Amino acid sequence: MLRKMDLPEGQPLPMQERLRATVQAFWAMLMPLIIIGGMKTGIFTPTEAAVVAAFYALFVALFVHREMKLAEIHGVLVRAAKTTAIVMFLCAGAQVASYMITLADLPGTLTNWLGPLVESPKLLMAVMMVVLVIVGTALDLTPTILIFAPVMLPIAVKAGIDPVYFGLMFVLNGAIGLITPPVGTVLNVVAGVGRLPLHRVIQGVNPFLITYVLILILFVLFPQIVTAPVAWMR
Repeated sequence: MLRKMDLPEGQPLPMQERLRATVQAFWAMLMPLIIIGGMKTGIFTPTEAAVVAAFYALFVALFVHREMKLAEIHGVLVRAAKTTAIVMFLCAGAQVASYMITLADLPGTLTNWLGPLVESPKLLMAVMMVVLVIVGTALDLTPTILIFAPVMLPIAVKAGIDPVYFGLMFVLNGAIGLITPPVGTVLNVVAGVGRLPLHRVIQGVNPFLITYVLILILFVLFPQIVTAPVAWMR
């Protein structure tokens, strides 16, 4: 993809410059360590990690790098509120869709459809993934998990599918839904932050979306890619 872009050729940096850049990036590199470390140790939940990360970034910007002044915080909060409002409208639409799905008893219908496939775990997983890809285009990740995970997990376990493998596939599929039109929550966030039209963001994401779908297919055909490392870690 980079070959299609007219980018200037870079020059290799001497070791001294690399070390200086590494030192300057120390505070930025500390953020993922704080987030992952805090969640792994149980200090805070993933949702709370977002708050911690935001306050950490604010602290570094104000008092370490001093790239932001107190007077600029108001403008930052306003821009963040606009971006959040876009996401919240999308979530509201997803909640309406989830209500209609529940009202139509789609989970119950899905159970009747998937029941006969219990004897063929790979075919069952493939059908589940297709259903989740379709559902993910209209629903946000959270409603998808709340509505379909309790329905699909017992069927998957009955078919002998590893629950950890099923969980990874479910979340990966949900992540694909976040970058799939027409809802595409992440697409709208990126478009808002980057101040880009949505169609340009979709065009840029499409190659990666195809790659994710191919990975999903690979995992369905060869579940050992996931289950073997999990078994080793156990």
